[in-house]
Amino acid sequence: MHIQAGVVEGTKMILSYGTAVAAFGYLANQVFGAVKEKGGLSLLLRSLITSLAVLVFFEVFPHQPVGVSEVHLILGSTLFLLFGMVPAGIGLAMGLLIQGLFFVPFDLPYYSVNVTTLLVPLFAMAALAKKLIPENVAYKDLAYSQVLKLSLAYQGGIVTWVAFWALYGDGFGSGNLAAIASFSMAYMTVVLLEPLIDLAVLAGVKTLSGLKSSSLFTSRLYN
Repeated sequence: MHIQAGVVEGTKMILSYGTAVAAFGYLANQVFGAVKEKGGLSLLLRSLITSLAVLVFFEVFPHQPVGVSEVHLILGSTLFLLFGMVPAGIGLAMGLLIQGLFFVPFDLPYYSVNVTTLLVPLFAMAALAKKLIPENVAYKDLAYSQVLKLSLAYQGGIVTWVAFWALYGDGFGSGNLAAIASFSMAYMTVVLLEPLIDLAVLAGVKTLSGLKSSSLFTSRLYN
């Protein structure tokens, strides 16, 4: 989902600074609730795990430039279900930043664009989860249809933001529209694959009941 260099440039980047600040502000506003849930140390540990995981997703997992961006297996819904929204958000932001600082420096100028693309769909997915999943249902017991809806919300949000940035930066020319379409079609593989990965991970969690009291996972995973 890294936007291609040159798609958004110059004064148009100002909008991305605003959206990134708003996303960070919302995430910061949720930190108190995350600390209250399991304590500050738990939040720190979960955030470290998600940051390292995101870096692996970006640098180690297969990724391919297609159209206006790159197709990545980000596993945002997996991070959310295992660790909670705030650690997932911190991990996505930090993993992206570390990648830009040490591995892909030419992506760093577009950090505000890319971090918005990652975080806002996460917030939308978390809001959907509150409506979709009853409070008495643990994440480990989710059905395929529920996991699919979460994944569609997250990945669909990423595609929507990438398309927005591309149209905002390069307009509605036929070449740009074709590049957006090719990226969107390629990203469907991620949409289809991620729910299966989520279910496999949750199935593994069910067999590890000893993790129920662990501070490394969100409370909703087992409760």
